[in-house]
Amino acid sequence: MSGNSDEATAAGVDWDAAAAAFDEEPDHGLRDPGVRAAWAEHLRAWLPRRACDLLDLGCGTGSLSLLAAEQGHRVTGVDLSPAMIGLARAKLAGRDAAFLVGDAAAPPVGEQRFDTLLVRHVLWTLPDPARVLRHWRGLLRPGGRLVLVEGVWGTVAPVGIPAERLAALLAPLTTDVHLERLSDDTRLWGGAVTDERYAVVATL
Repeated sequence: MSGNSDEATAAGVDWDAAAAAFDEEPDHGLRDPGVRAAWAEHLRAWLPRRACDLLDLGCGTGSLSLLAAEQGHRVTGVDLSPAMIGLARAKLAGRDAAFLVGDAAAPPVGEQRFDTLLVRHVLWTLPDPARVLRHWRGLLRPGGRLVLVEGVWGTVAPVGIPAERLAALLAPLTTDVHLERLSDDTRLWGGAVTDERYAVVATL
């Protein structure tokens, strides 16, 4: 479940109620050609060059899933909100993609394994990030990668995961962690932001 200025309250949002207006935020719906192109450019750098099986956790309305599918990847999306999943299915109708209602912390994918897990603005909302990362690692095939887009939002009572903390959480799982700062790339957000925003690509 992605977000921007409303991240501080994201954990308490009624996502079904929010679904209809979710894509109105520039970095949610990616309706602006410049914002969409910026996300597509970053995904192309973060994801494997060859077509892969990709799990998009907290996929929301499927905007990043769609970009990944357009780049040739086979996408499975998971979100806790049935309304979000309904919109994602409509957005990717006819593409090599499947969407499931379920908890991003323990996605309902059975024994299926993936080459890449893509997770944007979700990990910080989960109560035990270290445990969740271990579980996510188990969903990856050997040599798979985690692509995590996270940040810290707010000034009075900031919420989120600082980049250094996420790197420390990943340290027991992999030594190959690439950090990319995203706050200054205004193309991604549809304007300037003052929060800490970043991506971590961890290859296992």
